[in-house]
Amino acid sequence: MASFGVQIFPTDQTIAPIPLARAVEERGLDSLFFPEHTHIPVSRATPFPGGGDLPEWYWRSHDPFVALAAAAAVTTRIKVGTGICLVIERDPITLAKECASLDVISGGRFILGIGAGWNKEEMENHGAQYAHRWKIVREKVLAMREIWTKDEAEFHGEFVDFDPIWSWPKPVQAGGPPIWMGANSKWVFDRVAEYCDGWMPIGGSGSGGMDNLSAALSKRGRRIEDMTIALFGAPTDVDKLKGRMEQGFTDFIFGLPQSGPDKVLAKLDEIAGLVAQVR
Repeated sequence: MASFGVQIFPTDQTIAPIPLARAVEERGLDSLFFPEHTHIPVSRATPFPGGGDLPEWYWRSHDPFVALAAAAAVTTRIKVGTGICLVIERDPITLAKECASLDVISGGRFILGIGAGWNKEEMENHGAQYAHRWKIVREKVLAMREIWTKDEAEFHGEFVDFDPIWSWPKPVQAGGPPIWMGANSKWVFDRVAEYCDGWMPIGGSGSGGMDNLSAALSKRGRRIEDMTIALFGAPTDVDKLKGRMEQGFTDFIFGLPQSGPDKVLAKLDEIAGLVAQVR
């Protein structure tokens, strides 16, 4: 059965994470996702991929792990996830601890949506190398999996290197929280196949996307049927939604307005009504 969730940049100017999480669960939806930007450099040298001016909420958003912990604390059923976490901007040992802690606190309800990011200056403020961003993401993810699954974890790569460590708690979910890749490029399929549990493209899979993913998974002895295929930015149209289901998507994440409670709750009601028509 398909799952349905929502996403928003939680800021000091929008509905707060706690009442939002309660409202999502009360309406029978399945998940809540928060994105991440630690900051936005004032220079604005990197163009906004969406075109035009960068919306203010990009530099006003709460830390996603703090906001998701608050959401998890007041709910019992919905999944809570990052959509996405900028892995490249975080220390992998610390991030592994944050993910494991949130997974334990939520009772195994955490999903780690990941990406490399698009803002060169932002990641370079963290000491990350833009040119090697995907290599760095890969090593950090692989290192975190070692920490989640080994009593004495170690990792020795080009960008991540540490001798055996002790780190608890371990995640509730076996092998660690599921990792969904939030990207859509010609390279994404091999990346998902190597070190992810799901794919979460924005707006769609692109031409031949499902076939390309299936082929990449097959090379590694994996099957697309065992993956989560989540549509980030799902359409609020019954026929289009059904079409995406037929295409192979298993999870649908709708966008919420960057606004206060009245507009957000009204949109949630609209989404809940839409979901009731396709379940």
